[in-house]
Amino acid sequence: MSRPYTPSTRLLRAGRPQSGWVNTPVSRGSSYIFKDVAAWRETRARRDTERMLSYGARGTDSSYALEDALVELEGGYRAKLFPTGQAAIAVILSAYLQSGDHVLITDAVYAPVRRFCARQLARMGITHEFYHADGHDIASRITPATKLIYVESPGSLVYEMVDLPAIAKLAHEHGCLVVVDNTWGTGMLYHPLELGADVSVIAATKYLGGHADVMLGAVVTTQAAWQPLEEAAVDFGQTVGADDAWLTLRGIRSLKVRLAAHEKSALDVARWLLTQDGVARVHCPALPDHPAHALWCRDCSGTNGLLTVEFVAGVDAAAAERFVNALKLFGLGASWGGFESLVIPVDMHSARTVADWSGSGAMVRLHVGLESPEDLIDDLCVGLQALKG
Repeated sequence: MSRPYTPSTRLLRAGRPQSGWVNTPVSRGSSYIFKDVAAWRETRARRDTERMLSYGARGTDSSYALEDALVELEGGYRAKLFPTGQAAIAVILSAYLQSGDHVLITDAVYAPVRRFCARQLARMGITHEFYHADGHDIASRITPATKLIYVESPGSLVYEMVDLPAIAKLAHEHGCLVVVDNTWGTGMLYHPLELGADVSVIAATKYLGGHADVMLGAVVTTQAAWQPLEEAAVDFGQTVGADDAWLTLRGIRSLKVRLAAHEKSALDVARWLLTQDGVARVHCPALPDHPAHALWCRDCSGTNGLLTVEFVAGVDAAAAERFVNALKLFGLGASWGGFESLVIPVDMHSARTVADWSGSGAMVRLHVGLESPEDLIDDLCVGLQALKG
């Protein structure tokens, strides 16, 4: 072999034995038996800084295998697993912030993180402030107390992007950590750590699992950022079951081909939607008319199944709900990233607090799944007829 393996090939081999079973077997366990007291004491002395089997809550062969694959995927130092993406974010903010600190949060962040900031960070004496989802106002909002900048790129719902290398440079000049929610990019489409971030967090419930059957969060950090996260995860008792880790590791194996299929179908659907009466705009950074398209071209290697459809002026929320209710193949449900197509109404007025969305039309978010795009377009035709009443 004269050249290194490509990332997708390395990902298929990460976290699995070099001989024996192709898939790493599930290791369910709580208690771990040591051969003698010396081994027990040595493990306990080393396990806070090294990954060692000692107790189920600290990790098993199954969770370690998934962590290895995540490090390969994101290009970081170490990975940690959490029962949900929200749990991962909550521990991140708790790990790196303390009373008196100030944190900048993207206006694109999803509602549970807003709620955590308002309820929990405020109770701990940590102040938070939201910035525009494209990051243009970050420099003006940094204070001497700012310790962390939380980024989501592309952002939830309308997929704004930030110039992450520039933000990371600015943040580090002010002694701030940069945390990026990389759920959209999965580690396959977008690489925050390579672009300068310190911490990358993914709701593995979505594309990493890929089959709508697992709840899990994952964090990968640089070496310099690792230890506070490790300590906080242990202190908060964060752990995942071996079966959830195994399911997510299984999902990662097909991540590249699934994302390619989601991308192709989503773009087919997006281009069709743009030709339809009643549709003003389709929000997707892979489309040339998206404001962040140039950044997407520079920093991303593809897109996924997410689209947000903005209807023309005059289409109100009630009409958008008729559209949603008429769909049969697009299920009405939370989350995304599984094999199935989903739809939810979008209210940008309540989802954002910094940017003014008063001039936008009614919107719905689509997750284009792995069904035939022809069938999905037929379903959307029915929705558009219902939109017109």
